[in-house]
Amino acid sequence: MKALVYEAHGGPEVLHYKDVPDPVPGDGDVVIDVKATSINHLDVTQRNGWFALPGYSLPHIAGMDIAGTVREVGQGVTRFSIGDRVVVDPSLAGVGGNSKLAGKGDLYGALGVLGATVNGGYAERCLAPETHLYKIPDAMSFDVAAAFPTAWMTAHHALFDVGALKEGEFIMIHAAGSGVSMAAIQWAKSIGATVLATAGSEDKCTKARDLGADFTCVNRDKDVAAWAREVTQGRGVDMVFDHVGEALWAPSMFSLATRGRLVCCGNTSGDSPKIPSLGYMFHMGIKILGSDPYLPEEFGLAWDAFCDGDFQQIIDSKHALCDGAAAQEKLLSGQFFGKIILNP
Repeated sequence: MKALVYEAHGGPEVLHYKDVPDPVPGDGDVVIDVKATSINHLDVTQRNGWFALPGYSLPHIAGMDIAGTVREVGQGVTRFSIGDRVVVDPSLAGVGGNSKLAGKGDLYGALGVLGATVNGGYAERCLAPETHLYKIPDAMSFDVAAAFPTAWMTAHHALFDVGALKEGEFIMIHAAGSGVSMAAIQWAKSIGATVLATAGSEDKCTKARDLGADFTCVNRDKDVAAWAREVTQGRGVDMVFDHVGEALWAPSMFSLATRGRLVCCGNTSGDSPKIPSLGYMFHMGIKILGSDPYLPEEFGLAWDAFCDGDFQQIIDSKHALCDGAAAQEKLLSGQFFGKIILNP
């Protein structure tokens, strides 16, 4: 089969579209014909050598978000048949012992992730455990399904399991043009929260309002904390949902209401923010919460809610797998809104 592989760290030039061996299933595994996979920041940060998850190694085939059809099944597979349309939970927590991918489920250590620590969806075919497959509704495209796992699960877990967002609360969501923030806006609106969204351009703010954001601002030319206070009539927001990190850390903290929560699930602008005022933090009861890995049972619940709900899945662009290097460079440029899809 063809795959987009890299054997050393570096820029897009290290990605090579070439023949690699087909995956072979264990008793509890399936082989998927990949129809669509989406790009995530981790794909690029690991390729560049900026950061890597425990258990990651070279050579590597990225692609955490995988949708396709079942091509081959292991002897112990009973829930899926050849030809079934499926999306994959990429986390390897909870994988059964009859899978080749078992034993990689340490949530707070070397958690295995398809496309991050083991080979993923930047290929014509991919191995996945039967326990981590979910059927795609007939009316849903592979592209829409492939844009779900990382972005929508990250947002769902951070908002509800970690942040305990409730109806009627105010939440500020940064980087509104990213896939995870677009998911967060819609999840938050679905339970009746008021959404303040920030982005790097007015165009992205307009699109965020189209997704349901109640208030928006361009975070590069406005005092975000002052704006949040103005919108909430001086009170501040109950939660900030952040995966930007350093660049917006201080305004995020000062945007929070008394006993507000800053929920962090990423660090795309840097890994070493400074707490602007310890006094403000402890006096106001501010909570800083790291969003840890989601549990296996969360995926099915969120997937069902997504399939049954009136959500928009925004696809920025689609690229052939052989053009994956250019697609990754587009992600780094920031000139996108929504998910960038690769089609093998």
